[in-house]
Amino acid sequence: MKKISAILLTGALSLSLAGCSTNQDSGTLIGGVAGGLLGSQFGGGGGRIAATIIGAGAGAFIGNRIGHSMDETDKLKAQQALNDNKVGQSTSWKNPDNGNTYTVVPTKTYQTPSKQYCREFTQTATIADKTQQLYGTACRQPDGTWKVVDQKNS
Repeated sequence: MKKISAILLTGALSLSLAGCSTNQDSGTLIGGVAGGLLGSQFGGGGGRIAATIIGAGAGAFIGNRIGHSMDETDKLKAQQALNDNKVGQSTSWKNPDNGNTYTVVPTKTYQTPSKQYCREFTQTATIADKTQQLYGTACRQPDGTWKVVDQKNS
């Protein structure tokens, strides 16, 4: 379940950085896919199918909740942290509407051979009194938004 939460947290950040306007629906979709993929790693034969179905259902539920947790202000703050912070400088905030807290810290900045700017980062989120941390890489898109291109949980 910890791995599913980390995958879903990554999905929520990805959606927030891409500026998706339907976080809850997208969180449900990403959570369902991630949960199904994770569930498919367990059991064999009929047990594997059941684990996949259960994983997809649980992932969709959790993804829906995490996707719902990030509002427009949360998305903007995550964008600003990746865009404006120096390496090692954190931005933390608490959403006054739902009580969730987030911290984003860029840890490395580099330019790809195609001249695209990318930043490695850590994100910590506390949602419903459960803290998750992930490490990832986001690259600046032509429209100025940041898109997560790689991530791993702690």
